[in-house]
Amino acid sequence: MFTLIQTDKDTKARLGKVETAHGVINTPCFMPVGTQATVKTLSNQDLLDCGAECILSNTYHLYLRPGIGVIKKTGGLHRFMGWSRPILTDSGGFQVFSLATLMKVKGDGVEFSSHIDGSRHFLTPQKVIELQQAFGSDIMMPLDEPVSYPCSRTTAEEALARTLDWANRSKKCHDELRVHNPLLFGIVQGSSYKDLRSRAVDELVNVGFDGYAIGGVSVGEADDLIYEVTQYTAGLLPEDKPRYLMGVGTPLDILEAVSMGVDMFDCVMPTRNGRNGTAFTKKGKLLLRNSKYIADFTPIDDACGCYACTNHTRAYIRHLFNTDELLGLRLVSLHNIFFYAMLMKEIRDAISQNRFSAYKKEAERAYAQKEG
Repeated sequence: MFTLIQTDKDTKARLGKVETAHGVINTPCFMPVGTQATVKTLSNQDLLDCGAECILSNTYHLYLRPGIGVIKKTGGLHRFMGWSRPILTDSGGFQVFSLATLMKVKGDGVEFSSHIDGSRHFLTPQKVIELQQAFGSDIMMPLDEPVSYPCSRTTAEEALARTLDWANRSKKCHDELRVHNPLLFGIVQGSSYKDLRSRAVDELVNVGFDGYAIGGVSVGEADDLIYEVTQYTAGLLPEDKPRYLMGVGTPLDILEAVSMGVDMFDCVMPTRNGRNGTAFTKKGKLLLRNSKYIADFTPIDDACGCYACTNHTRAYIRHLFNTDELLGLRLVSLHNIFFYAMLMKEIRDAISQNRFSAYKKEAERAYAQKEG
């Protein structure tokens, strides 16, 4: 269930909350990516300390390893990974199309070979829903067919037709099973073709989902086109349902999309960058491996209250990376997740005070700074 609390007076930024079986998600929100039932290098306590309210896991990966049998025996994904707050599970459609080999798309699903051991599998829209129901997911995504950019109109039309058919099948299966009370979102595809996006929204809204995701962006197109497609699609979606922009992005991307009325985000960027020694700060990104930090005894960000910033210096963290110590990966990943959580809290506060437009301008100037 989604409650729209407030819309900013100067933009389309929205303050709201999504109620799930495992708690409330305050929006706009950022969901750390825990693809294989873990956010890389971080513990659940780390995530709680950062204020994460929901994490994302992936059906494709969990289906292959450890397998649905193990998760069922544990009592569901929450118990398996020891996480008590909401979990959104992606359908795995993107991974099937990007990781799996010898893939064959059929009318009723996708046949593929595992990228792990080459074993053959067949996933239908119904099976993907059944898996997520067994996981005990709080928010489920249906199987879809994403396309890369650029793609021909014919390719986009064919993929959208399958995505919409699979969405219908997923909704029917979801309504018949409903062993607990998860939310099911529809995914809007259509590449960069606005009329296809409009068709997708019309058909998905007619089916009736608990929320709507904007898929198929940030797959090779320039930022301007990402923003154009996002703004157009968000403007078509119902106001009384949450809007989720999949796989995006940087702090600047999030600020822009929030101003367009997007509520939910996920991206591997904070943890992937963290493992590479790149930290997000209020003054732009820092490349902590650089020699300029060899004797820099200041925190990553002196405005940050995370464990890494209150206990360690840039010099120490650079040392950890240059000696291949795993603690370095953990500390910068922790800082970046904390940074994203604080960004979302500041965004929510700004919307609640009807000053998001001014906040956005200030934040954009700060985050766009280059490392000196």
